[in-house]
Amino acid sequence: MKTDFAEGQLADTGVAEAAAEIRRCVRCGFCTATCPTYVLLGDELDSPRGRIYLIKEMLETDRAPSPQVVKHLDRCLSCLGCETTCPSGVSYRRLIDEARVRVAERYRRPVLQQFWRALLAAVLPHPARFKSALQFARIARPLQGLLSRATALQPLAAMLALAPARTSPAIPDPPPPAQVRGRVAVLFGCAEPVLRPQIRAATVRLLTRVGLDVVRPSGEVCCGAIVHHLGREADAKAAARANVDAWTAEIEGAGLDAIISTAAGCGTQIKDYAHLLRDDPAYAAKAARVSALSRDVCEVILTYGLPEGGAAGPYVVGYQAACSLHHGQRLGDTPGRLLRQAGFNVREPQESHLCCGSAGVYNILEPMIAGQLRARKAERIAALDAQVIASCNIGCLTQLEGAVDAPTVHTVELLDWATGGPRPAGV
Repeated sequence: MKTDFAEGQLADTGVAEAAAEIRRCVRCGFCTATCPTYVLLGDELDSPRGRIYLIKEMLETDRAPSPQVVKHLDRCLSCLGCETTCPSGVSYRRLIDEARVRVAERYRRPVLQQFWRALLAAVLPHPARFKSALQFARIARPLQGLLSRATALQPLAAMLALAPARTSPAIPDPPPPAQVRGRVAVLFGCAEPVLRPQIRAATVRLLTRVGLDVVRPSGEVCCGAIVHHLGREADAKAAARANVDAWTAEIEGAGLDAIISTAAGCGTQIKDYAHLLRDDPAYAAKAARVSALSRDVCEVILTYGLPEGGAAGPYVVGYQAACSLHHGQRLGDTPGRLLRQAGFNVREPQESHLCCGSAGVYNILEPMIAGQLRARKAERIAALDAQVIASCNIGCLTQLEGAVDAPTVHTVELLDWATGGPRPAGV
């Protein structure tokens, strides 16, 4: 695609990178088949190709984005299915990230939109605040139906609908293994330990059984993915710097063999720290080292091998591939491969490449589209006749819970069970 940027505009690193990616696009349209919003809405401006054109025009003219442009950019899930499909290798994530920063800087949203976005940024990345918010949500949940009728209050209604009826208490970590094969840090995260602490517990048990010593570095915070996708670049960089400092201290101390994520969205964000902090001379090299050590838990288990033991049996597992793992980290069938090694009968739904509609806080900010994607995904999963649904992302599990008849669990919970751990709750 031809571009027309002024030389002064290209002095901005973000604009220069965006311009290079725009020029890669040949407008072939392959991306439209894997874009959930285009599949649903059929609007060219709700396809990656259409959004690239909007981004190109916004950056070239250097004007504040219009409400119409913002609407179509907001509808993007950042599932990155378009990147997997693109024959030209366009890094769409670079374009949508730059566009979101530009929108955050130059577009004045309606007051209620500003409020919901500020609320999510202030609460979700902080486990203690999030836990308190869930207590309020349980009290207010009966009002969900009434709130959903008012367009301006639909984000609040979506929050209440997604809030679980109850959460599990924290589970203590087991002692380190007798024979240590490596030392790893597992990101504690923000939403996951509040919503489902059993995921971390299963992860630590499994890694310990493999022979890995698991540590939680002091000073670690939320990975920054939530604020990053809200266009709050300064907040995202602050989170990245805090984590880089925390993990660098461990790397330079006793050493780390990997920095492990159990939420696919977090792993995608951490693997991108090198790019996020590329212009920061104090952090660029350290961030690159951290990104190089970042691994999804399934990557690590595949490397070290599944331990033997356990009695899970040949359960039929419906595996829902998290977009951030499949498209963002390009890990393909790694989780499914591990589940089959563990003895499970793994089935994947039709249209497995399409997002379930969770996408970080998308199901709160765009509840109508997210709800349609959720229903579509649930219909495809129902056809599997699975006994349990597994995914590698807390967002997917939360989105699908209640929409499918089978229990939803993290992949690592099934792997833990198959190698000697307890049966996951509800299975």
